[in-house]
Amino acid sequence: MASSKGFAALVIAAVLLLALVEPSVAQGISSRATFYTPPYQPSSCFGFDPLPADFLFAAASPAVFNNRAACGTFFCVRCTGNGCRNGNTIRVQIVDLCPGCPGAFDLSQEAFARIADPAVGVISVNYNAC
Repeated sequence: MASSKGFAALVIAAVLLLALVEPSVAQGISSRATFYTPPYQPSSCFGFDPLPADFLFAAASPAVFNNRAACGTFFCVRCTGNGCRNGNTIRVQIVDLCPGCPGAFDLSQEAFARIADPAVGVISVNYNAC
């Protein structure tokens, strides 16, 4: 039978490992996000190929897009400022480039509406790859 001290040490080690493997969006990169409306195609990454059926996707700023290296990458995004609907995090896939974005992302209208009131237009966000 394992001692209670050994079990406690094992639990602490597991929690620390999970924290390293799955970073929190709260500790992510701070930026801003806007949204764009249909038509969404063609996209810089996938042309006229089908986009995610749940419409949780985004166009990325040139720095995030990184010459198409971010195509298909998923980012976890959480609204942190004015206009936030809830504290939920959304997971969006990069499908396009937003050359004039005032922040990291131009979210699909559907993705933006999940985390913020579209009437706000521009929100503060924390994000990280996920």
